[in-house]
This record gives sequence, structure tokens and C-alpha cells, in this order.
Amino acid sequence: MRLKDCYNFHDFHRMAKRRLPSPIFNYIDGAADDEVTYRRNTAAFEGCDLVPNVLRGVGDVDMSVTVMGQRLAMPVYCSPTALQRLFHHQGERAVAAAAAKFGTMFGVSSLGTVSLEEARRICDGPQVYQFYFHKDRGLNREMMARAKQAGIEVMMLTVDSITGGNRERDKRTGFAIPFKLNLAGITQFAIKPSWAVNYVRHEPFRLPQLENHVDMGRGAMSISRYFTEMLDPSMSWDDVAEMVQHWGGQFCLKGVISVEDAKRAVEIGCTGIVLSNHGGRQLDGSRTAFDQLDEIVQAVGDRIDVMMDGGVQRGTHVLKALSLGAKAVGLGRYYLFPLAAAGQAGVERALELMRVEIERGMKLMGCSSVDELTKENLRFR
Repeated sequence: MRLKDCYNFHDFHRMAKRRLPSPIFNYIDGAADDEVTYRRNTAAFEGCDLVPNVLRGVGDVDMSVTVMGQRLAMPVYCSPTALQRLFHHQGERAVAAAAAKFGTMFGVSSLGTVSLEEARRICDGPQVYQFYFHKDRGLNREMMARAKQAGIEVMMLTVDSITGGNRERDKRTGFAIPFKLNLAGITQFAIKPSWAVNYVRHEPFRLPQLENHVDMGRGAMSISRYFTEMLDPSMSWDDVAEMVQHWGGQFCLKGVISVEDAKRAVEIGCTGIVLSNHGGRQLDGSRTAFDQLDEIVQAVGDRIDVMMDGGVQRGTHVLKALSLGAKAVGLGRYYLFPLAAAGQAGVERALELMRVEIERGMKLMGCSSVDELTKENLRFR
């Protein structure tokens, strides 16, 4: 299967599955418990119909948006995700370069495998830092100061991960960082040797944002252990309010689902929220971001920038979210599978396909700009 034969999310998914060892593929593809929320994230869009208007004289389409003070050439962005150089040796470098090419936003995670500073050199466009709140408050202050010094415009605090989700696919293979695989996991790596060759030919795996605080050489630190042992489950609204004031700029909470929490985010001075259930990887059975979007936009959409992620696989999914009032839509697995399959070229192809789908969809909807998309364009089954 070649990259030019990939036309949608499912093609990239198949291509990545063929190329990655099973433990790596399942780390990307897996979710919590029975993976119900993971499946519902995409299925939620199917209960909503687009109602197009015709004969509107749509020629050129302007799909640009402004979110948290950042101008994006298209209304989607690459959500920060962890461990990207495990999927392809280019990792965040590929995503940063692709985001720069398409004029959109991307982010580096606390569990990123390329430093904030290097990613900033690759892309001087909109960039966020996905921050986890650690028990070590000194580490929290240091990471915020480092992001500020690197020129990061938006701090994105993840608030739905005070402990790790029950990701049973990883347990079956013994997936951990550094690798500490069981026999089943080792066998899967053995039958995909090209990944291993590629992995060892490039620089050693690193977590640059954490390497001064986590000794990865003294035994395996599993992702679950990182969330359980290093992150602070006692994080409160007072803690976040202090961070917002300390940061003094665009500050976003990622992982908000309830209206009550959205209102609190406004009260403490946040400028953005991302409705998200972490791709179904945390609390299985939680409500989807798309299903909750209208309620939250109605409550706080005039006071804070509302974004969403989870399950987005098509340009029409983006149009539905924008019609409900989302300012922009985050992509996760949508770009991770093409990254794993083909590096920067894969991410660029995925973003180009999304750009074309959004543009085509807007023309067919009779809309020449994003602000013409409204709830009147939707009907729910």
C-alpha cells in the first residue's frame, strides 16, 4: 500500500497497521476499558445531518479562523500527542513542518519526544504546549517558564488525566517506555523488523521536557505509571487559577466536558477550552465532545473560545462542529496514523485531504466563510 493510494482516515489506519509492530499500533489505536467512548466519538457525528443551501454563488472559500488570538488558515489543528517518535523517527518534527506548511496550529506534549525549542525553530506559527500538572510544583513552574522562553503563545493544560486510563491493549503487550515488553509484544516486533531497524538507526529515544526530572534509565516508566505516580490527582480550580495568572496569556483547558466546568474556566480567566474525552483513552462511557458541544457553546461561547476534539475523521465532521459554534477542531489519530505510515509526507497528505474536504463541503453547503456555518445548517435525527 502506497501513500498516494490513501484517500481517507481508514486508508491511513490500514497502512499504519501494516507497518507498525502491534504494541506501537495498539498504543495509538487503543482506548480505555471496552473502548465504548472511542467508538462513540466518531459515531456521534452520524446522528447529525447537514442541510445545505444552494445557488449562493460560492466562488472562493475562506476557511480561516482565529482562536485564542491565533490565526489559522484552516479550522483544524494538530492536537498535541505523546511519544510521536515511537511512531515514526521524525515525530514532532514532521508534524511541526506540516502544520507550518498548512498555516495551522500544532502542539508539543509534556511527553513529547522533541523539545519545545526545536519544534519552535521548525515552525514559527501558532504553537501550544500541552501541560500536565505534576506533584512536583517546581517542575510545573520550570516547564511553564521554559515554554514562555521558547516563544509558546498558548498554554494548554490537560485536566482529564490526573490518573491513567485502563488501556488493556497496552497491558496485553507489556507496552512501556522504555520498552519492557512481554513475550507477546516481543514477537510482534520480531515480525515487523523494518520498524526496529528504522528506530535504532536514528537518535536515541528521549522525553526532552521531562528528562531532567525522570530517570528513564533506571527501569521502565510505563505511561500508566507516569500518570499515576507523577501527576497530581489533587489538582484543584485554585491551582489552575494560580497558573492562569502566572502564565499571563492565552490559557486553555483541555478535557472539559461539563457546562459547570466550562463556566468555571471562564471565571478563572481561561481564554479557551477544548471539549475532549482524551480520545476515549481515560474514562470509558464518558460523553462525546460533539454531543456536548451545543450545550456548552450556548452557556459560554460568547465569553470563551470553545474547541473540540475526538473522533474527527472527515471534513464534514468539522463542518458540523463549526456549525454548532466550535471555533476550531483538533485532530489526533487523524494525523498520527499517517505520521506512523509515512512521516512528514503522510501528515501533509492527511492535512491536504482534510483541507480539500472542508473546502468542498463549504461550497456544497453554500458557505463562503466559516462564520456562515450555523445551527440552521443542521438537523439531528
